[in-house]
Amino acid sequence: MDFRFTPEQESLRATLREVAEREFAPRAAHWDRTEEYPWDNVKRLVDLGLMGMTIPKALGGPGAPVLDAILCIEEVARACAATARILVEGNFGSVGALIHLATPAQQARYVPLVLQGEKPAIAITEPEAGSAATDMTTRAARDGGDFVVDGRKHWITGAGVSQLHLVFARFEGIPGADGVGALWVERGAPGFRVGRREKAMGLRGLPEAELLFEGCRVPAGNLVAGPGGFRRLMACYNGQRLGAATVALGIAQGAFDHALPYAQERRQFGRPIADFQGLQWMLADMHMQLQAARLLIYKAAADAGAGLPAMADVAVAKTCASEMAIRVTNDALQIHGAAGYSRDLPLERMVRDARMFAIAGGTAQVQRNMIASHLLGRKLPQRPQH
Repeated sequence: MDFRFTPEQESLRATLREVAEREFAPRAAHWDRTEEYPWDNVKRLVDLGLMGMTIPKALGGPGAPVLDAILCIEEVARACAATARILVEGNFGSVGALIHLATPAQQARYVPLVLQGEKPAIAITEPEAGSAATDMTTRAARDGGDFVVDGRKHWITGAGVSQLHLVFARFEGIPGADGVGALWVERGAPGFRVGRREKAMGLRGLPEAELLFEGCRVPAGNLVAGPGGFRRLMACYNGQRLGAATVALGIAQGAFDHALPYAQERRQFGRPIADFQGLQWMLADMHMQLQAARLLIYKAAADAGAGLPAMADVAVAKTCASEMAIRVTNDALQIHGAAGYSRDLPLERMVRDARMFAIAGGTAQVQRNMIASHLLGRKLPQRPQH
């Protein structure tokens, strides 16, 4: 498989690396400490044309392929994971639904928001419907020219900041996946409010909070997919998962970039610690794991072209990258010893940030179920059989 990049892609990577190192990395600890949304970084992403870069030219966007967005996310994540996560949601997930499922009227209204820096929130998870997303109880009922939405979502990324929300709900009381669809809910809609913010372990510059719908009225024209639309919506979500895998990769690469020179500079027992075989093996394992995850992500992105990445490819890439990032960031901290455990260095933040990705967007265990279903050619039961 040939992963030689075009001159344009090489230039894009070089530009993002320079911007990330010069502008994003020095501010990353500030966003983590204050838990403030990194508006300055988002403005820079907009200036560089990176928010909505996957939106087709026919809709007013740059029309970049999935791989270009993935390359940008990786470079940003090496410096600031929260900013990279925003870049994911500015190109995939809800934006994927905007590109592939939205009506022309919805696209005309919402595409400009994304290009101006809006990070649409995708609202799937509920208190009793996490991995079992099709158990959701949030409901949308037709009432004349509106839908009335009632329910509660939690751990919604960007809640309180996002203007636009792709809200998954159950329609017409139909049970299971067949009854799930989605509609756009704008901030300020009557009956819609943001609830409690979660006290997250990492990625603290990006709020995770509840969304509460109490007789929330949404115009019928905001419907994206009604009953039976769950599969098409989740196909769009595959891009979100691939972006999340890439953030995990970037965090891990950033940690390795700190560990490798440190191991060569830090001296103990009269010589650099990199001279000890135990450290050499750690570095070799970290490098191998990074390369393996990177190739899986690049393959899924390259095969997608300008479309949607394949579910099985994404599940493999996300599982590998998310678990790799936990190991590599922990090993990078270990190589630094007590200095790595200090908040004076970014390693402890990277360890906290990396931990999210084996959970969010589908746990590593659920991803393995999806991979097994693909291999066996059938959906495997996850419920007790009677």
